Amino acid sequence: MVTATKQYTYHLITFGCQMNKNDSERLAGVLEHLGLKSAAKPEEADVIFLNSCSVRESAESRIYGKVGALAKLRQKNPELIIGVTGCMPGRDRDGVMKRRLPDVDLFFPTKDMTQLPARLSEINPNLRALADLPQDYLKLRPQYKLKFQSFVTIQTGCNHFCAFCVVPYARGLEVNRPVKDILAEVRELAAHGCLEVTLLGQIVNHYIAPDPENFSAANPFSRNDFARLLWEVNQLTGLERIHWTAPHPLYVDEELLAALQLPKQVNYIHLPVQSGSDEVLKRMNRRHTGQYYRDTIKRLRAARPGIAIGTDIIVGFCGETEAQFGETLSLYKECDFDISYPARYSTRSGTLATKIYEDNVSKEEKKRRWESLQSLMEEITFRKNQAYLGRRVAILVDDFSHGWCAGNTSEMKRARLKGDESLIGMIVRGEVFKAETWMLWAH
Repeated sequence: MVTATKQYTYHLITFGCQMNKNDSERLAGVLEHLGLKSAAKPEEADVIFLNSCSVRESAESRIYGKVGALAKLRQKNPELIIGVTGCMPGRDRDGVMKRRLPDVDLFFPTKDMTQLPARLSEINPNLRALADLPQDYLKLRPQYKLKFQSFVTIQTGCNHFCAFCVVPYARGLEVNRPVKDILAEVRELAAHGCLEVTLLGQIVNHYIAPDPENFSAANPFSRNDFARLLWEVNQLTGLERIHWTAPHPLYVDEELLAALQLPKQVNYIHLPVQSGSDEVLKRMNRRHTGQYYRDTIKRLRAARPGIAIGTDIIVGFCGETEAQFGETLSLYKECDFDISYPARYSTRSGTLATKIYEDNVSKEEKKRRWESLQSLMEEITFRKNQAYLGRRVAILVDDFSHGWCAGNTSEMKRARLKGDESLIGMIVRGEVFKAETWMLWAH
């Protein structure tokens, strides 16, 4: 516990992906270990951390702007400590980003979270822990935000070096957590009421167990460690849903297809494609072709008919022609995705694309292509959602407002139904009476 009499408080602001959200839960655990309590607003906090994202230039710009605004809070609280962690410090090899943030007291990559107690106490001696933390940040106990839904990181870093991606620079090379640690965390979550767990990794289906001896002898899978892990998690009592993100097409093998049929698996998979053009995919260093991806989608649907499928796509990548963008639209139509997350390419310092290609697609053209893809997605999503009319869906309720409960179906589609706050954290079945592009409405 903190040795001072004052009750110090903290506030976390998280940008980016689900893994960042899980990292923020670990960061909260460290701060709680120091005796700090969560503050609802930054104005009420003595320590503020921003967990940064570097996937787009706009994401980094938001950090610079936010830090400038937070620094003004020192007028009322001169002791305020401001920190930035996450992907920006992880890839700031030359210190350029740090120099642009003179108001930041602590600027550190995620893996250095375990050093936080010592660094905080150097700034404010009252913030001093009486017990040491594990040296591996993945062994830190998260301060879970929700009781019934949790993220569990099973892997961090990546070895693939896609040309557009900062992850290997921001998070390092791939590191896989032990099976024993993962199962212990999920088992404890389930024992405390968790109904849905999402397993996280940069290429989650490339998980390789460092301790395969901890797989059960009864496990039916033998070659794919991720499929073996899914089977083990399926055996845990209390869990109702298992989700995972984000896989790579290269590692969808027969055992993983079989694991898709496990009873607690959600009826959804998110499989990034990035482009429908083989030439663009080659420049991106994605290691698969458009046809390979199409065939993978067919295999997924054969293994689990009716599964909902989402994807990621980048438009306007270096050298992408109009014809190559047309190939992406064609692939999208053929794969008939339920949802996609289209993004306009932006240069990221240090990546392969920045070093060897010219960002020669104009901002206006990127915007036009993004709008074209977005329009196609909305058209297909609306059409596909009509199939849910009259069907009963299972909704894990996570919100309530104005007489309506909201949550995700097993297909990860957002749904609303009449109810009250007591339904939050429960899986409720409802019959769909209206299907919109982004919402199913159920009785």
